[in-house]
Amino acid sequence: MRWTRTFIPTLKEVPAEAEMASHRLMLRAGLIRKLAAGTYSYLPLGWRSLRKAAELVRAEMDRAGAIEIFMPALQPLEIWKETGRDAAMGEVLITFEDRHGRRNCLGPTHEEVVTDIVRGELRSYKQLPLNLYQIQTKFRDEPRPRSGVLRSREFMMKDAYSFDADEESLEQSYRTMYRAYARIFALAGLEVTPVEAESGAIGGAVNHEFMALTAAGEDKVARCPACSYAANTERCECPPPGARAEEPTGMKEVPTPGAATIEQVAEFLKVEPARLVKTLIYTVTGAGEKKRTVAVLIRGDHQVNESKLARLFPGESVELADAATIERVTGAPVGFAGPVGLKIRLYADAAALAAANFVTGANKADAHLMNVNWGRDLDRPEEARDLRLARAGDPCPRCGKPLELASGIEMGHVFKLGTRYSAAMGATFLAADGKPRPVLMGCYGIGVSRILAAAIELNNDADGISWPVSLAPYEVLVLAASPKPEALKVAGGIYADLQSRGADVLFDDRADVRPGVKFKDADLVGFPLRIVVGDRGLKEGVVELVRRRDKKIRKLPPGEAAAAVLEELADLRADIEAAAGAAAEKA
Repeated sequence: MRWTRTFIPTLKEVPAEAEMASHRLMLRAGLIRKLAAGTYSYLPLGWRSLRKAAELVRAEMDRAGAIEIFMPALQPLEIWKETGRDAAMGEVLITFEDRHGRRNCLGPTHEEVVTDIVRGELRSYKQLPLNLYQIQTKFRDEPRPRSGVLRSREFMMKDAYSFDADEESLEQSYRTMYRAYARIFALAGLEVTPVEAESGAIGGAVNHEFMALTAAGEDKVARCPACSYAANTERCECPPPGARAEEPTGMKEVPTPGAATIEQVAEFLKVEPARLVKTLIYTVTGAGEKKRTVAVLIRGDHQVNESKLARLFPGESVELADAATIERVTGAPVGFAGPVGLKIRLYADAAALAAANFVTGANKADAHLMNVNWGRDLDRPEEARDLRLARAGDPCPRCGKPLELASGIEMGHVFKLGTRYSAAMGATFLAADGKPRPVLMGCYGIGVSRILAAAIELNNDADGISWPVSLAPYEVLVLAASPKPEALKVAGGIYADLQSRGADVLFDDRADVRPGVKFKDADLVGFPLRIVVGDRGLKEGVVELVRRRDKKIRKLPPGEAAAAVLEELADLRADIEAAAGAAAEKA
């Protein structure tokens, strides 16, 4: 392809809306353009890279024995009601009514659809195992779409679904996908860390996320440097602390005018935040939109982990109560709620239950209670819960050593679903003993469009993108650094030679653009290899072969350029394939 025949609208200025490097560079390099919040058009270079990512994923899924299908994005809401996920997904689910009055949704995921397919066809254990996958556009009404294509409302995703007769076979399917994921991300030039994860609205007791660790990531990973434990902080276990060894002292109410936050109360009373227990009021919405309120108690220096909290209410939605509800339940404005005398059910984190002589709200404006103790001033909840987010320095739940926190981008997620969907939707088969059983399922997702953003996030410098060869929109750029006929002729000859040899090549044949602009565009877009044809080099009888990653330059005769490029490409591909093999072996 010639630059003058395609559409590459690069930008000199940094877009004000873009905070992450990947978002800035995808806009500046002319890969994408924003249509609305969370929705993007892929321009020619971006679409080429996105298709390469999809083909990379497709090849590895096929290699792992999965079978490709294509399911509709438009789904009847009734199949979501069979599993109860219409309520669990909440407002993320984009729903509408068609002209016949039927409720539909745009698929954010396809567990129900694939289960519906299988329940209509599955008869015997002899048809198992089975693994079906698709690469499809998904839709989620994200409340805060941000970071470009990393968190958008419309995105490309690969989702696979395994079906097995027993736990041993499910484990084998899970491990096969786990290893395939390790290969996929290595082939995409990404270093990822598998971590234990929260299943969320998908469900399943066992699941792992594959995280690309980067300071720009919006997810937090807790990992132990002393052992192999790693988990998303939404999932990370927080071992209960020992009870505080203190003699109870007398509870008393103290005025705290204007002090409603933990920081304000701690400063006003001259105590550490860890001496406080905060009371958060939540609204739980169940079937038929039936609502109830509960209180969650957490130590002042900790944060509620709403994913852990949601596990206490399967099939229901949980959200912080509004100010009017809080005042109705506690009799006090926001910031002064406390558990003493509260008439709703209490759920307490283990660290809050270990507290003694603690400070909490008095359920009246501008007042708190000091020296509150369990068993004397209020009843203990039925059991201690792990309801908090892990922090750096918390003990590892496996070996007890301090945990470290890192930021990451979730690249993929694998789940053992068990019978979560098959039992609800009646997807059964006749086992070897002749009895019907619900099929065991697994689910395996990869954000294909996220692969591009993460690759850019992890592979960029001050000049722009530095693509891994597997994802680059073009592997090679032939750049005519002079508008003179001789330079254009030599460059065009190298371009034609590379094309004839099957190279993925772009020719920057722009005659009306200064060489400096061409070089800046080349670095911005980030082609792995670049052939530069300039007046000075031609006088010496050479052209330059430049590697984008390390800026290493080789000078060689024009007639040898194509062969040299193919050798370099073969080396780059071999390196990636070796990394993929090592990643799969490690997995």
